[in-house]
Amino acid sequence: MQINAIRGFSDILSEDAALWAEMENLAREVFGLYGFEEIRVPIVERTELFKRTIGDTTDIVEKQMYTFTDLKGDSLTLRPEGTAPVVRAYIENKLYTVPVQRLFYFGPMFRYERPQKGRYRQFHQIGAELLGELAPSSDAEVIQMLEIYLDRLGLKDKTIEINTLGCAACRPAYRDALLLFLKDKVEDLCENCQRRVEKNPLRALDCKSAKCIEATQNAPSTIDHACAECSEHFNGVKDTLEKMAVTFEINPRMVRGLDYYTKTAFEVTATGLGAQNSVAAGGRYDNLTKELSGPEVPCFGFAIGFERLAMLLNKENFNKAKKVVLIALGDDAVTAALKKGGTLDTLREAGLRVIFEHSEASVKSKMKKANKLGADYVLIIGEDELKEGTVTFKDMEKGEQVKTQLSDIIKMVKA
Repeated sequence: MQINAIRGFSDILSEDAALWAEMENLAREVFGLYGFEEIRVPIVERTELFKRTIGDTTDIVEKQMYTFTDLKGDSLTLRPEGTAPVVRAYIENKLYTVPVQRLFYFGPMFRYERPQKGRYRQFHQIGAELLGELAPSSDAEVIQMLEIYLDRLGLKDKTIEINTLGCAACRPAYRDALLLFLKDKVEDLCENCQRRVEKNPLRALDCKSAKCIEATQNAPSTIDHACAECSEHFNGVKDTLEKMAVTFEINPRMVRGLDYYTKTAFEVTATGLGAQNSVAAGGRYDNLTKELSGPEVPCFGFAIGFERLAMLLNKENFNKAKKVVLIALGDDAVTAALKKGGTLDTLREAGLRVIFEHSEASVKSKMKKANKLGADYVLIIGEDELKEGTVTFKDMEKGEQVKTQLSDIIKMVKA
């Protein structure tokens, strides 16, 4: 019986992998310009890490985590998000001895949710975390960095939405106002939100259920309940974004799906993904390090959904390397191609992507095979070419063929 991939877990084939590699490389380039450095954290963490940080009443902790008991009886979880592991590493490795840390990461995350367009049970994220900066201008700079990255990828028709979620001083009053609003609408909420409305009413605002979206249309605004400090911070973020010419919209209904966020929250949405159109989201989380028994450090970060972003990009704009197939006819030509410093080495050292045809089939069969391999160009070396010091060059798309010097071919392919 054929064994297939697990539902919600997808293979990333070569064409997509090439696009993903470009997305990662560009992130390294752009984030590096802002002083961010890469960090790699484990895929598996102690379950308690996510329960303490994400929140017991979130969908993630309640029903989406891949949790198991290891041979020693410890409860472990495949990471459902990247911020908590980065903060755990930050505390454990005492990275806070440096006043400010700018970290970014790539990797798979795991949530047991219903697979749908752009959403899988194993999904991938690019994330960035700024640890040690409190100023509202730092929030704006990170949002600007994300915008520049998405612009350079060629993402069009995107919208940056921002909001303030308040802090420990003003959040309780907002929670009470929201709870009072929801008490008359409990029957209109989905089952999950009905069950947890008393304990965490904010979840109703983050719920993607059509019932909850409709029921909370006129819910109280977090902005209206923000304290003076949170209002000042939010105004600072807005002012800096305007100075940076970063276009944004204020969305007073937006809350994050994770409980550790405070003050600034933001989301980047794009057309082409349906109702759940977010490609990146994040915000400030000034209390998370303290909740994990570390020093109190102000933090701000975001995560980008790889799969959802990749769906919106034109693959042809990224996989630009031309595929060249080299065919050698006869033992002498094969030796000339394979030997140290030979034809293959010369082509590859020049930066060309070259596949050598090893089979002993006829020239006609080799050409058919090169066509099936998707070759852009075919190079042929036979006895005549060896004597003349030339190579036969065929442009597979145009069907044109010419015999010329290897150096000229390198220039032609690169052009």
